[in-house]
Amino acid sequence: MTHDRPTTSETPAGSVPAAPPARVLLLPGWQDSGATHWQSRWEALHGFRRVQQDDWLWPRRGDWLARLDEVLLEDETPAVLVAHSLGCQMVAAWAAHSTHTPRVRAALLVAPPDIERDSAPPQLQRWSPIVRQRLPFASLVVASSDDANCDVTRAAGMAADWGSQWLLLGAHGHLNGESGLGDWDDGLALLRSMS
Repeated sequence: MTHDRPTTSETPAGSVPAAPPARVLLLPGWQDSGATHWQSRWEALHGFRRVQQDDWLWPRRGDWLARLDEVLLEDETPAVLVAHSLGCQMVAAWAAHSTHTPRVRAALLVAPPDIERDSAPPQLQRWSPIVRQRLPFASLVVASSDDANCDVTRAAGMAADWGSQWLLLGAHGHLNGESGLGDWDDGLALLRSMS
């Protein structure tokens, strides 16, 4: 009489179980991301979810933070945040106040604007000062060397304060739809490395 060994789905001793797949949440900045923006392309090509805000033109920080909480609470799946421009400032402000940060695995923060600069649009003045608390999850700040919305030194300072890794690209403006990034495959590779 033979006894078959029972099958099991347990992880072999000494190995680390694979992390569950994360959902990707796109966090556009002020005025949303248009059709040629890499965030919009990623949404169309890869099915990532854009976190919709009620008011893209006169953004209210409290409303934007509450909306991110709502979306994160809809699903138990861990999330990777992909923020552009004001979306980066939203992540910093949200992480400093929310009790739901454990739901976030990592954040890709692209082209954070200097909302404290004298030339900042009046619509963004209520977002100042910049929240500089260390983020409780892994993060990477990607900046351009000629972004009119933020000096490189200021962007690097934000990355350091947030405890983020830092990547400076060449002269690509605000890393938006006008930057000619197309589908931005290099950015997608960065995202995949964080997921």
